[in-house]
Amino acid sequence: MFRLLTIEREYGSGAAKIASEIARRLGWTLWDQRLTDEIARLAHVDPAAVKRCDERIDNPFYRMVRTFLRGSYERTSSLTGSHIFDTDYMVEMMEEITGRIAQQGNAILVGRGAPFFLRERSDAFHVFLYAPRAEKLRRLREEGMRESDAEDAVNTVDRERVTFIKHYFNANWPTRSLYHVMLNTAVGDAPVIETILNTMHLVEGRPKATSFDSSPTPVEHQQ
Repeated sequence: MFRLLTIEREYGSGAAKIASEIARRLGWTLWDQRLTDEIARLAHVDPAAVKRCDERIDNPFYRMVRTFLRGSYERTSSLTGSHIFDTDYMVEMMEEITGRIAQQGNAILVGRGAPFFLRERSDAFHVFLYAPRAEKLRRLREEGMRESDAEDAVNTVDRERVTFIKHYFNANWPTRSLYHVMLNTAVGDAPVIETILNTMHLVEGRPKATSFDSSPTPVEHQQ
């Protein structure tokens, strides 16, 4: 029986709204903004700090400075128990939190590497949502985003996600073999929602058919 649903998505494809409606239909907990808030709570940082790291890697200059300072900082942090909040630390937290969510079940997780963290679980159903560029721009305009901002976001956010997944999971984005279904949201939210729910019911209990061989945990980096 499926107890978990992960939804990976292209930016602007309407995944947040779709995930919210599925959560309502199933009576499951939605971990989207809630996941950001939980990371912020546990790390004792503002949610804005988590959003700045969300599905993007730290800039090269920051990583160089952090590497240079790592020795002295780690000697201090081992005594104080403190951490610098950056993307590396956030990904470690996401892995831990995702594991706890999986144990509880009845949860929908949006993005943030969830399909990779949960790829070995037979009770997890994985979905990827995408849309043509014009559809993504239309959805973003409907949400109140200015045309120029929508264009810029569509041009950049998914490129950052590609880099994030390659950097932390040594995988391409999207990794097609990871998902049970990949859906074009241009057909409308209602058909997408029904397809996800119906497919979950149809394939429940069948052997998992993923050929993704990379590690489910973040790759280790040479500093």
